[in-house]
Amino acid sequence: MEDNRLSRWYAVYCQPHRESAAATHLKNQDFAVFLPKREKVVRHARKIEKVRRPFFPGYLFVDLDIDHERWRSINSTVGVIRIVTQNDRPTPAPMGVIESIKAACGDDDILGFHPDLSVGQKVRVVGGPFADFVGELDQLTDSERVRVLLDIMGGRTRVVLPRDYLTPADS
Repeated sequence: MEDNRLSRWYAVYCQPHRESAAATHLKNQDFAVFLPKREKVVRHARKIEKVRRPFFPGYLFVDLDIDHERWRSINSTVGVIRIVTQNDRPTPAPMGVIESIKAACGDDDILGFHPDLSVGQKVRVVGGPFADFVGELDQLTDSERVRVLLDIMGGRTRVVLPRDYLTPADS
């Protein structure tokens, strides 16, 4: 007998600062969960520490087949507001996007970035409002920010982004 299941990644909107709790509760319900994180340097009261924060604050991703799995229970999970839907059906993430981000993460779901970015290189934006845009790296301004030329509405626009929002376009 053939298995016709089609599994896709779906975004889940979480309560503020409750992404990790929601991920734990969803895993306890046997859902495949992906919560990509980034390391961030935080300075507070003469103390500097490296902390892990969700790469997409307020969201995590669940891999499921909505035609064969009980996805409605996600909405009543502790830490979850709701699965992202359109017309009362969960809306899948674009094919390949979450898989690419997952491939760039280590076993701890920390998004690994390529320190070998160079000016003139084609780069893909993986976070923020310009996610999925491909552009040209224009300037490495400092260790945390970069300037990228993006083709937006028929023109080339310079955009300053956090360095960890970029990955080489060929990856």
